Amino acid sequence: MSEPPADPPSGAKTAAEPSDTSVGSTGTDPTTVDGGHRAAGEPSADGTNADADTDAGGADADPGVIPDPSPEGSDESLGEIDLDLDEVVLDDEGGDPDEASRGLFDDLLSGEPIFENKEVLRPSYTPHRLPHREEQINNMATILVTALRGDTPSNILIYGKTGTGKTASAKFVSEELESTSRKYEVPCEVEYINCEVTDTQYRVLAQLANKFIEKNEEVVADRLDELGDLAERIGSGSGADGPVADTEFADREALEERIAELEVDQESFEPVPMTGWPTDRVYSAFFDAVDYHERVVVIMLDEIDKLVEKSGDDTLYNLSRMNSELENSRISIMGISNDLKFTDFLDPRVKSSLGEEEIVFPPYDATQLRDILQQRADVAFKPDSLTEDVIPLCAAFAAQEHGDARRALDLLRTAGELAERDRTEMVNEGHVRQAQEKIELDRVVEVVRTLPTQSKLVLYATTLLEKNGVHNINTGEVFNIYKRLCQEIDADVLTQRRVTDLISELDMLGIVNAVVVSKGRYGRTKEISLSVPIEETEAVLLSDSRIGEVEDTQPLVQTRFDN
Repeated sequence: MSEPPADPPSGAKTAAEPSDTSVGSTGTDPTTVDGGHRAAGEPSADGTNADADTDAGGADADPGVIPDPSPEGSDESLGEIDLDLDEVVLDDEGGDPDEASRGLFDDLLSGEPIFENKEVLRPSYTPHRLPHREEQINNMATILVTALRGDTPSNILIYGKTGTGKTASAKFVSEELESTSRKYEVPCEVEYINCEVTDTQYRVLAQLANKFIEKNEEVVADRLDELGDLAERIGSGSGADGPVADTEFADREALEERIAELEVDQESFEPVPMTGWPTDRVYSAFFDAVDYHERVVVIMLDEIDKLVEKSGDDTLYNLSRMNSELENSRISIMGISNDLKFTDFLDPRVKSSLGEEEIVFPPYDATQLRDILQQRADVAFKPDSLTEDVIPLCAAFAAQEHGDARRALDLLRTAGELAERDRTEMVNEGHVRQAQEKIELDRVVEVVRTLPTQSKLVLYATTLLEKNGVHNINTGEVFNIYKRLCQEIDADVLTQRRVTDLISELDMLGIVNAVVVSKGRYGRTKEISLSVPIEETEAVLLSDSRIGEVEDTQPLVQTRFDN
């Protein structure tokens, strides 16, 4: 930047002279823009337009800058001075580029945080102790301890509703197993697969293959480094008195042959793409990778019922029969499921081998949930951040949801986040109740979003009627608008009986309230009303690309009176 004028006129600010007259110098005055200078056309604090005042012949009464009382500071005197505008720098120009943004987060960070470690309240966290799951954990450990002796553990199926500690307990035992295997130098590994995400045979085998290929690459690289160092020490010597005498190699030539073999292996490792290969080739790649060296492998298949539902039992069949063909390694399967009946769809041979051991996780009761929440809260929150009724209330709400500990932890975390946003020092009962409403709304939104198109159309018809002030909505009225909606988006029209069934399904999901009422000699019908917020429900429905095609819904509601 060029030097400022040697003698700047009175009232003009230069780059070398910071303004001490700007009201907005702290960056917090809402009446200023860009360091105290209002944008063109922006109204002043009293509602008038500063530019309009200037156009009328008055001085520019910018409330962000106090006018200079000297005559030289007037617009008229400034007009007589030949100024190079490039030499004059506004307050914020040329300063610290981060200066303008300071203050946005400073105020938020200035308060005392409620959380000490929020991560312990998330489902991904595995605690060092799992209250009220000691029996199940000991059962798993008793079965898997055989892996530390080099034998193949029995396959395990773990059952229980959502939030009963199945996955957390299995991961806890797995971490202990791997830790103990390292302690005693026993080759034992656990691989975790979430079958809700990895839900086809190809993806499961490819993911497992790539994990073992990566581990094999690390083993080979470490071994090559070790043998390379040995080769340097040996030099050209051999025989009983040479450095090679204390190794597994007879001479330098044998060492070099082993190095060459490992280099060939290193070149042969090829990652499996997530699509594109025949399934039998993927299986072969996985088989070769897992059998590359001696080890016992426990494959943990979380949400195993989702894999069976999507892809059948081929994956489980292939995994369960591998031990009869493997030479160096052994495999055990640990399946985790929310569905007690998913094995009914398995081939009898797969069912027999997979369910060698079964462990059931019962729901938590309110007292057990309080213990779990208290244990996590002691780590998650600052001391004295919770009122006495917070944890019992979270436990009571979660106990109503089949003893779901995950729901209880989400509730406690959300309540803490709401308290932080309120800038309060403690989480109280009101925050818990707000969190319950928020989580329930999020659940409803997710349920509506994943409904089939026909169910969405029935729900949208109900939403349109209620939005337009229609009360005591009956099945016939919903069906009439449903038909019009189907015609608008060119969808198949179901029968009225089938639409009635869909209404019953929505009732079971808690999205609508459908009550059968008698109409005397006109028979019986269902009166329907929404059980969820209408605005959020409509927004989710309209996010569906097909339903969003309906532009004008008002004529559709008129069908109530036309039929």
